[in-house]
Amino acid sequence: MADRTTLENEAAQSTTALGPMIGLAREDFVGAIALLLRETASDPARSLKHARSVGEDMVKIMTGKSELAPDPKDKRFKDPAWQYNPFFRAGAQYFLAVQKGMSNWLEDLELDELERDRANFISNIIIDSLAPTNSLMGNPTAQKRLIDSGGLSLVKGLKNAYNDMVYNKGMVSQVDKRPFKLGENVAISKGSVVLRTEMMELVHYAPTTDEVHEVPQLTIPPQINKMYINDLTPDKSVVKYQLDNGIQTFVISWRNPSKDQGHWDMADYIKSCREAMEAVAAITKSKKVNVSAGCSGGQTAALLASKLAADGDSLLGSLTLMVCVLHPKQNDIEAGSLVSENGMQLARGRAAKKGVIEGDSLARGFAWLRPNDLIWNYVINNYLLGEDPPAFDVLFWNADATNLSASLMGDFLTLFETLAFTKKGEVEMADHKIDLSKVKSDLFILGGVTDHITPWKATYRSTQLFGSKDITYVLSQAGHMQAILNPPGNPKAKYYVQKKDGKLPGTADEWLQGTEETPGSWWPHWLGWVQDRSGKLKAAPKKQGNTKYKPLDPAPGLYVLEER
Repeated sequence: MADRTTLENEAAQSTTALGPMIGLAREDFVGAIALLLRETASDPARSLKHARSVGEDMVKIMTGKSELAPDPKDKRFKDPAWQYNPFFRAGAQYFLAVQKGMSNWLEDLELDELERDRANFISNIIIDSLAPTNSLMGNPTAQKRLIDSGGLSLVKGLKNAYNDMVYNKGMVSQVDKRPFKLGENVAISKGSVVLRTEMMELVHYAPTTDEVHEVPQLTIPPQINKMYINDLTPDKSVVKYQLDNGIQTFVISWRNPSKDQGHWDMADYIKSCREAMEAVAAITKSKKVNVSAGCSGGQTAALLASKLAADGDSLLGSLTLMVCVLHPKQNDIEAGSLVSENGMQLARGRAAKKGVIEGDSLARGFAWLRPNDLIWNYVINNYLLGEDPPAFDVLFWNADATNLSASLMGDFLTLFETLAFTKKGEVEMADHKIDLSKVKSDLFILGGVTDHITPWKATYRSTQLFGSKDITYVLSQAGHMQAILNPPGNPKAKYYVQKKDGKLPGTADEWLQGTEETPGSWWPHWLGWVQDRSGKLKAAPKKQGNTKYKPLDPAPGLYVLEER
């Protein structure tokens, strides 16, 4: 039986995100493979030595003398047949022998650090594709299911594969979308669109308390995927949590760009954010607007803060940045070694020619960077076992991908290439020179312990970039989106925060030594932080918008329903 919880958790921690990977071209993969071929040809004696070693392991397997055994943590080999059935035990050992031989050969190569990382990453993808568990003949669990079901599991698996070929553009499905309906059981918080432009909708959510804090909160979502991650289901809704605690809540909903809108760049998105902030201030009659943002939305919010500071605009109140990297390094993520300057230029050119990077294309490329978690797991579950993929709300949202305009992609790559946020006035974007040292807003920054998309130590570097005197860094015991969607009630939840009298040191490791582990969700800690910066309580408004910004359509709006 497939472990549904494992499937859900692994995929939920690998949700698509913007980063240097949007500049990864197929030539970078080809170059990494060419590196392996070059090293094979450059020293035949070395290759022969390791081939001989693998051969020796093969002889031991054939004679029953091999002691190779899977890692107990490797869930692919948890079926008892891998231990007790001679045929399957030998199959696992053959795979492990190849894996061991490749690892030893790579260790013996004379490569620099970047080349070694590149070779290791590509070789792992290749080796994992050869795992016996990926085929019916080599998967004992699937064979048992075939017999127990009288062949129905194979029929269902073939049907699932056919549906993916016809309806999912050949990509194995990670989620059963059928149970989820926007506005019915997903994104159900009450509210209204109070501003609509070609680029975005501004959603004003209805208060759920008699009193609200004076200073409102505006959420800037990432430009890929849709805004309802903030209001996923009632038990995971950041929007509902804010409303139930007296925060006036607004969320931007970005429009899914078409080919004709590929010219939308960061300057356009920053203008839209300012337009939204001004509308929020006018509706709530507040002189300040608190802002929260995650992932690429956090990069946008940081740029917005820089622009407001450059213009002498004091509208920004506090700023919350979640799982967001402003100071990236190439070795932060596993696939970072593949990114090359030439590859990024090729990716820019291809995107400009198409006008947009299609959401499903980006999701497909992202999945192949983590094929064990995002492809082979589902090949086994959906095709070999004949199971439906899990009906999981986070994966439903993740599958609802949006396009990325070519111009915005170019700007994100510029931020990565130039390390623009680390410079003080050296890089120009959105009609100003980026300088975070001029931003004085109070800051709350969140990282996730097991986040491999925006690693927590990379998110910590943001604490050193701003001119703010009041900065709080919190580390959630979770992965990427799971770090954010971590509501109260999870008995396993915990987070780390600096001691009250502690100051933020220069490195993440130093910070961790001075932290306190706190059981439970980080949401209450953050909410208290936000409330302290949200002014006094006043009577809650009886309707959304005002005479200038009139309610248009009910939340979550129309743009989340659009498909391209």
